[in-house]
Amino acid sequence: MSDPRPFEPLRIDGQLWFNRGEKGYLGGKRIELLEQIDATGSISRAAQAIKLSYKAAWDAVDAMNNLSERPLVIRSAGGTKGGGTQLTEFGREMLHVWQRMQHEYERFLAQVAQGIDGFEDFDKLLRAIAMKTSARNQFRGRVTQVERGAVNGSVSLDIGDGQTMTATLTNASIDELQLAPGKVAMALVKASFVLLSPDPDVKISARNRLSGTIGAITPGAVSCEIKLLLPGNRTLGAVITNESTEALGLAVGQPCTALIKASHVIIAVD
Repeated sequence: MSDPRPFEPLRIDGQLWFNRGEKGYLGGKRIELLEQIDATGSISRAAQAIKLSYKAAWDAVDAMNNLSERPLVIRSAGGTKGGGTQLTEFGREMLHVWQRMQHEYERFLAQVAQGIDGFEDFDKLLRAIAMKTSARNQFRGRVTQVERGAVNGSVSLDIGDGQTMTATLTNASIDELQLAPGKVAMALVKASFVLLSPDPDVKISARNRLSGTIGAITPGAVSCEIKLLLPGNRTLGAVITNESTEALGLAVGQPCTALIKASHVIIAVD
């Protein structure tokens, strides 16, 4: 039997996204989260309002702050869980810019729907999202140094607040990405590649050392997810075994250093 319900007319729908290179920066749930944080001053209430878990909300905030040239969200000193969270002036500015552009974007889609027949392919194009990557840690910065060897070279990236990331790449990759001092790029590091040590001067061959404070420890069946708070309201995630977490005596609020081999850093450009 055929379905008696009439088909609804096709319409163009879409969601505006701001991207940093290949990574979604602002749009969708993230914009809703920023709006609710601005309205409530509480990340737990903001997450509740948009049906997001507390952890997922903070992960989204961390991702936005890491991809932004300036922090969008800050937690006031001494704030309790779910409280004392607010947008920075830059965060409010970016939110208002997105809202104005979204309004214009919706007007554009309405005009297209009125004037063009058979717009299904066009609608799919507008809905396309940026390529996703499995690397949890993403830091935007500027190339400060490029050194070449016979086959491989190294690229150093200033990610702000005195922190530097160095990656080992083939000379062919350096050429293909057109890496040179002054070029903006992104350093990607999988959480499983991050080593942690409470001793900032530990002797190890890992070239990259990022020092900060442990902000959260989420235990699992075998491993713990550790969130390291870096200068400039940036964060770095690491996954280490429960045994290692206990052996190192890692605890929230403790100073800690992340150690990352240069060969484990991926460089991407816009």
